[in-house]
Amino acid sequence: MKKLIVLCFASFWMVNSISAQKISKYKKKVLESVEVDFLMGYYEQEGNNASVTGGIGTEKLNDVTPTIVIKIPLNADAILTVDVGISAYSSASSSNLDPFDASGASKNDDDDDDDDDDDDDNDDGGGEPGIIQGSPWVESTGASKGDVWKSVSAKYSHFSDDRNTIFGLNASASSEYDYSSIGFGASVTKLFHEKNTELGISGQVYLDAWDPKYPTELDSYIEAGKNLNNGFFADIDILNQQGNAINKSGAIVWAPHSTNLISTEGRKTYSASLSFSQILSENAQMSLFVDLVKQQGWLANPMQRVYFSDKENYYVGNAESITNYTSSSNTDVFQLADDIERLPSSRLKIPIGARLNYFLNERVIVKTYYRFYSDDWGISAHTASIEFPIKFSEGKYTLYPSYRYYRQTASNYFAPYEQHLSTEKYYTSDYDLSEFNSSQYGVGFKYVDIFSSFKILQLGLKSADIRYSSYTRNTGLKANILTLGVKFVAD
Repeated sequence: MKKLIVLCFASFWMVNSISAQKISKYKKKVLESVEVDFLMGYYEQEGNNASVTGGIGTEKLNDVTPTIVIKIPLNADAILTVDVGISAYSSASSSNLDPFDASGASKNDDDDDDDDDDDDDNDDGGGEPGIIQGSPWVESTGASKGDVWKSVSAKYSHFSDDRNTIFGLNASASSEYDYSSIGFGASVTKLFHEKNTELGISGQVYLDAWDPKYPTELDSYIEAGKNLNNGFFADIDILNQQGNAINKSGAIVWAPHSTNLISTEGRKTYSASLSFSQILSENAQMSLFVDLVKQQGWLANPMQRVYFSDKENYYVGNAESITNYTSSSNTDVFQLADDIERLPSSRLKIPIGARLNYFLNERVIVKTYYRFYSDDWGISAHTASIEFPIKFSEGKYTLYPSYRYYRQTASNYFAPYEQHLSTEKYYTSDYDLSEFNSSQYGVGFKYVDIFSSFKILQLGLKSADIRYSSYTRNTGLKANILTLGVKFVAD
C-alpha cells in the first residue's frame, strides 16, 4: 500500500513537471510561494460520566495539540500540502484502565505497580490477603494516564489551466497508545458559470488497527487461568455488596460475563462526499453537502467497562466506601467490571448539511450552518451554528463571536451505569452515545498583515488568529478550548 501511494505521488509530480515546461512563464501560479501555518490548541474538560469506568467517574482531561502545515507550490498548477501534528494528553478516566495503580494505593505496603503487562509471580496463591485501593473518581498513575497521538498527512492538488477543475490526492498516517491508522483518498472539484458554481466529490478510506488494552481485572483474570487464587488476585480481598470478603474458591465468586475479548483488531472506514456551492447574489453564498460513511470491524472500545443490573457486584478496596460508590467522595473502593463495551461490527452514518453566508456590508458577515445526522445505531442529531465576523481598520483586524448548538438522541445500545442486562447482545455506557444537548460559545480575533512586513528569518507574517470557546453538555461535561494559529509566507 505504501509503495502504491508513493508511486501515485511520483507519477503526478512527473506529469506536472512536464506540463510546467509547456506553459507560459507569465502564467499566474495557483500559489505564489511557500506558506507555513503554525497551530496550537489547548483543550481541558471535566465531567462525571467516564466510559472507562462504566459511565461514572472523573472525565478530567487536558490536551495540547501543536501542528505545522506547509503548502508548497510544485509548479504553476500544483500544490503539495504537508500536515504534521501531535496531541499530548493526560486523561484521568483513561488512567483508570488500571485503577489499582493509583497514587497512595497499597498492596500490603508493597510495590503497587500492577500494570497490564506484569507477569505475576504469586501463582501459588500464598500470603495473607491485602487491600488495593482504587476509585473511578481518583486519577491513577498507570501507563494509560497519558499518551501522545502522532499524525502526518500529505495532499496533492492540481489545477487545470483555466482553474475550473481541481484534482486532489491525499494520504495520512497516525498512531497512539492503543490505535493506529492509515488513510488515502481522492477528490475532484469543478467550477462553472464564471466560478459562481462549484461542485465537488471526494472519497476516503481509512485502514485502522487496535493494539487492544483491557481493564486490568479482566486481563489479569485471563492471565491467572480464571483462578482467583492465582496471579494478580492471589493476595487481594474481593468484597461482595455487603462489604464482606468472599471465599475465592467458593461457588459464588466474581467472574467476567465473557472472556472473549477483541475478535478482530481491524477497523475499516469508507466515506464518500458530495458538495455543491452557489453564489446567489453579490451578498449571499450557499453550499450543500451530503456524506456517506461506512465502518466495519471492531467498533467498540476495549478499554471501556460495562456493569449489568442482573449481576452481583464485587469490589476491591475499602468496604466502608461501597455504600457511596457512585459519589465523588469515594476515593478507595473500585467495582470489578462485568464486561467491556460491545457494539455491532458495522455502522452506516449519513450527515446532510448546508451553509449560508450573507455579507451585510463591507464590515460584517453572517455565517450560518446546519447539519442533520443519522446512523443505523439509532442516533439522530441536529447541529446549528452562527458566526459574525466583524472587520476593522480596512480588514486588518477581524472579531468573530460565534455560537453552536447540538442535540442528539441516544444509541439503541446505550444505558447508564448498571442499567444494562447481561442478556443483551450489545451494550455501552459511553455518554458520547447517550441522549444529550450541548452549547458552545466562542470568540475569536484575527490579524492580517497584507504586506507581510513582520518577518522571522525568510518568513513574512501573513495572519495571526486566536480563538476561545466554552463548551457545556446537559450531562455535566464542561470544556474550555483555546486555539492559536499563525500563517507565514516565504519571501
